[in-house]
Amino acid sequence: MRKPGKVDACVLGDVDLLRPVALAGISATVVARPGTPTSYSRLADHSIEWADHWTQTEVLAERLLEFASHQPEPPVLYYQSTGDLMMISRNRERFARAFRFVLADAQLIEDVTDKARFHQLATRLEIQVPRTAIMRPADDPTGWKAADHEFPLLLKPVVRQFDKWGALAPDAKAITVATRSELAELWPRLAELDLELLAQELISGPETMIESYHTYIDDAERVVADFAGRKLRTRPQRFGYSTAVTLTDAPDVLELGRDVAQRLGLTGVAKIDFKRNERGDLLLLEVNPRFTLWHHPAALAGLNIPALVFADLTRRRRPEPGSANPGVRWCSPWEDAAAARESGELGVGWLLGTLRCEAKYGLSWRDPMPFVRGVAIPRLRARSRRWLRRRRTSRRPAPSEQRS
Repeated sequence: MRKPGKVDACVLGDVDLLRPVALAGISATVVARPGTPTSYSRLADHSIEWADHWTQTEVLAERLLEFASHQPEPPVLYYQSTGDLMMISRNRERFARAFRFVLADAQLIEDVTDKARFHQLATRLEIQVPRTAIMRPADDPTGWKAADHEFPLLLKPVVRQFDKWGALAPDAKAITVATRSELAELWPRLAELDLELLAQELISGPETMIESYHTYIDDAERVVADFAGRKLRTRPQRFGYSTAVTLTDAPDVLELGRDVAQRLGLTGVAKIDFKRNERGDLLLLEVNPRFTLWHHPAALAGLNIPALVFADLTRRRRPEPGSANPGVRWCSPWEDAAAARESGELGVGWLLGTLRCEAKYGLSWRDPMPFVRGVAIPRLRARSRRWLRRRRTSRRPAPSEQRS
């Protein structure tokens, strides 16, 4: 039973968002898909039944509001995914009566999460971004013929919807198209997705050239805290999801990140991604005005942004922001092993680096069940099933033996 007057947090995210909240001594309720590492964490005091933020938006919203209605004070709301961000932003008046949260301007959120509108906004504000155009293959069967692009180019969905995009690229955020004939061959499959797509100038170089700026800006548009980071590995190697990252103190990333945030009029929390081109210039890729996995290593590095947000929203004294010590790393050990294998880095050096990694997804001696039940056991079961299938196949008689 909660004590009267106690303020809790509601976390819509994974263990990498739950951990900095717990490190600040904040009692948390989570919304976690059953079977995911977060659903097994001892850091959460309670849980709310999960519903998909894209296909069951109203169901999830009602469950959250019902939960908040039984609390003695409005809980602080943390959100990690684009779907959760959009749900809260588009229902901000309803949520504001039940929760406390920081959130960027509604129009700005719509502009930066829609990559087509984001490119228009960045161009208008004279922010350097890769050349971009919009495609809608489902509505334009011969659109590839008129496509006026320099190849190779990058294709990705205007609004990231994993269920649809995953049918084409289950593990990657984007794909490359080398030639016009390749685009023509791919066009029917793109049409089947029924997605609006972004065709973007391809910036050469590995994903390790992607650097990011992370910030918390209060309602008075003052930068309360910020830090920089860089990707170390992704899976797959091109356009994949981060498997290892590190905090940095790159002065040009911090300077440009602050400038972009100011031009956009950002408030709340945000991650701003850049990629260095061959000349070393930083080009803006995207802006995500939400909490991210990066808040976990930053909290261990001395800068707990979720704690600062909690203090402001509950009108308590802010903890000293400090700065995030560069070099602190985060990794997803199992996925990073596969990424290191693909890049030829898997070996003793990788193992020692992983053991020294300060923040590990789902892996903590103080909270072991997310890794044991949410990662290790499901993967071992999957491997066992594959081994049994191969064994049955190898024992199956050849057709000639079956007829004899």
